[in-house]
Amino acid sequence: MSRELVLGVLALGVCGAITWLSGWVIPGAGTAPSPASPARVLECEAWRRLWAPLLPSALALTALLGWGLQEPGQTDELLRPLAPLLIAPFAVIGLRAAWRAVRALRVPSALPVAATIGLVRPRVVLDVRLAATLDAAQWTAVLAHEQAHARHRDPLRLWLAQLATDLQWPIPAARRRLDDWSSRLELARDEEARQRGIAGEDLAAAIVEAARLSAPLQAARLGAQAAVASLTGPERGLLARVQRLLAPLPEAVVGGRGWPARAGLGALLAVTLALALLAGLHFGDALVRPLPLII
Repeated sequence: MSRELVLGVLALGVCGAITWLSGWVIPGAGTAPSPASPARVLECEAWRRLWAPLLPSALALTALLGWGLQEPGQTDELLRPLAPLLIAPFAVIGLRAAWRAVRALRVPSALPVAATIGLVRPRVVLDVRLAATLDAAQWTAVLAHEQAHARHRDPLRLWLAQLATDLQWPIPAARRRLDDWSSRLELARDEEARQRGIAGEDLAAAIVEAARLSAPLQAARLGAQAAVASLTGPERGLLARVQRLLAPLPEAVVGGRGWPARAGLGALLAVTLALALLAGLHFGDALVRPLPLII
């Protein structure tokens, strides 16, 4: 049997099953954000929780790739006759996720009054109606918030986060993890704007005005778009967000949360994936043969 065919079926079945099971096990959202906690820390925690269900399947996929690298073109591992039927639900989930990801690449016809769009080259898009209702300080606050979105390439991150969530469909906890992260993302960008000299009350007033100008239909369309970072963000957390903006900035966390910590996590992930690849290269047959998809 063709090695590529067996590898494709195993990758879809095994990784799909692991992702789906992990999506149920990992909590849907963290505890309520504390006003004393820096928003950038809260956002990073929610980002890691959002991707956690996909890490076990990434290790499994890497091990399967290792098996494929050492296996001859015609493998002696044969698929069960019912294998296509067993992987059909995960194929449907994958096709749905791919279709939604492609649709999200299109720029929506109706944009929020203040948004950042563009996966590769983020750009800020502002509505003249918003400019007409804000004073100079509030307008500067809007620009600072959206420029923070652009610096962090948040449209791309939103697109990837939606894709990760769709790969776990229809698990409710996956959607809660996405909603929790997107809410904390807006808190983090508010905080970054304030750290650059923006007054919290100016940004709060601009957000309230932007929410007033946003039509319900436009807000609904935004909810379906994974590649648009808007000023207003999720509507359900608007009140808590405004209250946080009117409160003093939390004290900065000292050490352990910056680039060194993230670089350490990245290095740990790279080493773990490398070990999984080596395991597939050296013990691939022993790992693949017990799988229920193999005769």
